[in-house]
Amino acid sequence: MNLLRERYRVDLTGLQATCEANYARLMRLLPSMRDGNGARRVALSQGERLLGVLALEVLDAGPYTTTLQVRQEHSLPWLPVPRLEVRVYHDARMAEVICAEKARRFRGIYPYPNADMHQPDEKSQLNLFLGEWLSHCLACGHELERQI
Repeated sequence: MNLLRERYRVDLTGLQATCEANYARLMRLLPSMRDGNGARRVALSQGERLLGVLALEVLDAGPYTTTLQVRQEHSLPWLPVPRLEVRVYHDARMAEVICAEKARRFRGIYPYPNADMHQPDEKSQLNLFLGEWLSHCLACGHELERQI
């Protein structure tokens, strides 16, 4: 029995592919983000019941990058509400999570265990989560009806 675990290695190609796919998804959901005034709310429903709303909001826009806040609104009471900050690199056509809850600037690899209890592949997991979340909203979401 080998008691030593193999050291985690960053899959840079996989991470870049995830970030490129997230860029494409975000451009479909919020094509006006480069203008700096983009915001959108995508609802997820089951019949007449509203399950949640994905809110996308531009926090900062520059010529080559845009920073977005991606958060869940009207969530189920037992479900933690995700809130991410995403940096969109228009020249590289990539989008990556730069902040989740109160954690900022994720490293590619964390030693484990660590004081903040980050997983060794925390950065990859967050970007994969963003991709799954955006894909689900693209597949099942609809424009939130405005209340008059």
